[in-house]
Amino acid sequence: MMRMDTKDADTKAIEQIVATVERTQRAKDAAGFLALFHSDAVWTTAHGKVLIGLDAIAGFTRSVLPDATWAGDVTYEAVHIQFLRPDVAAVKIRQVYHSADGDSEGSPLYVMTKRSDGDWLLHVGQNTEVRAG
Repeated sequence: MMRMDTKDADTKAIEQIVATVERTQRAKDAAGFLALFHSDAVWTTAHGKVLIGLDAIAGFTRSVLPDATWAGDVTYEAVHIQFLRPDVAAVKIRQVYHSADGDSEGSPLYVMTKRSDGDWLLHVGQNTEVRAG
């Protein structure tokens, strides 16, 4: 049996965080989404709203996610993971909202950090709306 090295295990763990972002967004599960964040995270929405710290992120998320409306599904894919250090990774995401009117896309960049217990958390997020043309 081949043993998975640490980088492979970390890559899989990060991919699972991205999958959980997708699942919680689809389910409008604010608590599940917020559980993915470091306490001093910095988050910038696709429309430029800057949220500093988990309390600010939580307040915003709880006010918008449960009532968010979109017709269709959203998908998140980690298209590039670059380890800056063994405990810090830059993760480029392809975010697509699929609807009957056509798809729209976001291009988040997450900086994730690994806790001493081995769990990865979202520490910095910058989302950018992708515009055609």
